[in-house]
Order: sequence, then C-alpha cells, then structure tokens
Amino acid sequence: MFLNPLHLVRLAAAAAILATLTGCQAIVSSPSASQVRIVNASPDTPGIDIYQGNDAVAYNLGFGAVTSYVPVAPGVFPISAATAGTRQVLSLAKPALAPATQYTVLIGNTAASLQQLVLKDQNQPAPIGKAALRFIDQATRTGPVDIYLVPTGRPLTAVTPTLTSIHFGENTGYQNIPAGIYTLTILPAGTTPASTTTPSYTGARTNYSGTSARTVILIDQPLPTTSGLQVITADDYDSPAAN
Repeated sequence: MFLNPLHLVRLAAAAAILATLTGCQAIVSSPSASQVRIVNASPDTPGIDIYQGNDAVAYNLGFGAVTSYVPVAPGVFPISAATAGTRQVLSLAKPALAPATQYTVLIGNTAASLQQLVLKDQNQPAPIGKAALRFIDQATRTGPVDIYLVPTGRPLTAVTPTLTSIHFGENTGYQNIPAGIYTLTILPAGTTPASTTTPSYTGARTNYSGTSARTVILIDQPLPTTSGLQVITADDYDSPAAN
C-alpha cells in the first residue's frame, strides 16, 4: 500500500506519542517533519494534553513542564491545549509549521485568560564565541524586571543589566552574549543593585557554551502566596562536538 509523505510523518509522530504516556516524548527521525516542544507556563491551569488536529502530541503536562521535541506534520494544522484526560479545549492556534524546523508551543497566562504562543526556535549555531539566549516573561504576578548575567568572580553591583524593563508577555528574541559561566539574576525594573538588594531571582552558576542557543522562560512561583520568580531553561541548540 502506498503512503504519501504526510502519512509517514503522522506515523512517525504517533510512534513518538506511544513511547510514553506523560511529559516528554521521544524523538523519531524524519527529515520532513516539523519539531515541536510544549511548555506549560500557566500557574493555575490543571494538567493539559496537547493535540495537533486529532493527533495527541503530549499528555498531562503540569505547570513548569517542558517536553522534548516531538515530530509533527508540517503545514497549517490546529494545535489545541485541552484539560488532561478530556477534549475540553482551553486554547487553540493554527500555526504554519515549516519542515525540518523547531518550534516552541507555549501555554501561558492564568487559566481565565489562557494564551497560546507558537515561537520559532533557533536550530543553528550562535556565532563563534557567543551563546544565543532568548528570554520570555510569563510571570503573571511580577512587574517589569531587569535581567543580569553576572560573570563568575564579579559582584552584581559591578555589572550592568543585559536587558531592562522586560514586561509580562515579552519575547526578547535571541541575544548573542559572550560564551562563559554566568549567574542569572533578576531584579525589579529600575532597581540599582546594592549589597543589601534581594533579587527576585538568583540562579545557579551556568556555563553558556559557545555556539549554543537557549530559551529562558520566567514563570511564577507555584503558590500565589510565594513571592519571587522561578526560571525554566530549554535547550534550543548545542554543537554536536559538545555532546
């Protein structure tokens, strides 16, 4: 029986879905497939299932979950988020997905105002000696922020912000920074760092290697009564030599 390329892609995607029942899915090689990963950044939405048309892409994703890339059919198809275990649609988008291209489907905002963004990811190396970082603010309970990348051995007070006045919903696009080891630190916008400053977020020391690309998503703390931010980082590109 003859199967056209679209059917082959859908079969590959179905194989990935069957590999696991929750969270991240396995990647099946298919040069003509689009690659999609899902991020649940909505702090008060119950677990969600993701569908492309009638085909399941991911199951029961909780707040803060990031899937691996899943192959899906390229073209224009509805991508929907539904309450886990049901087909109750919470959000819907109809993006045009190109073959052999990576995308992030981001489910954000509160349940009452749920939003779905489809973002094209960088699957090519950053310039030599640089790392590409994209910041997306999905923290609903925090005002605008300044973002610092503090090099190892330097105090926050000696560093200028990498990005300033980033608001909820903002996507900074990829910023090429010198590769190196940094501590990601986030302050309320306009704050002048001092020795007594308490950041909204301070991460662990992280090596952003040359030519790599990352997406950094600012999200709420799980409990409404807990102040500050948390951050999830997704790997967009790594040099094959780094693996």
